[in-house]
Amino acid sequence: MKKIQIFGLVIIAVAIGIIVSTAGDASTYVDFTKAKEMAADGDNESIHVVGKLKKDAAGQILEMEYRPEIDPNLFVFTLIDNNNVEQKVVYKNTKPQDFDKSEQVVVVGKMRDGSFSAEKILMKCPSKYENGKMETTEHTAKES
Repeated sequence: MKKIQIFGLVIIAVAIGIIVSTAGDASTYVDFTKAKEMAADGDNESIHVVGKLKKDAAGQILEMEYRPEIDPNLFVFTLIDNNNVEQKVVYKNTKPQDFDKSEQVVVVGKMRDGSFSAEKILMKCPSKYENGKMETTEHTAKES
């Protein structure tokens, strides 16, 4: 075999190894009902849940708790998934900037003790630069 062929095979093997290792870490998109079922079955995998914030008729966010003077690394809110199931979400980090302006929220984490423990929050917010476009931001909690 020529050196170029051996080099090509090594590159292909490395690429396959990277793809296989990252595929095992990929989490899935589910709703809160499925997340509860997975937790009850002992599944400890991180999952994505898509939803909207619970708001009143005036557009004010309901059931949101953030008291930085007491605990700046505890943010709790209620998220409604695509099946209209409400769930308390606990995020052990500061409240993300522009969270109040979010149109849609994706939380990444696990069900724990009756609430969803978020490791990461992804937000879809109206862009402040271009009308009609959505801007996505990501916030990650510190591991404890």
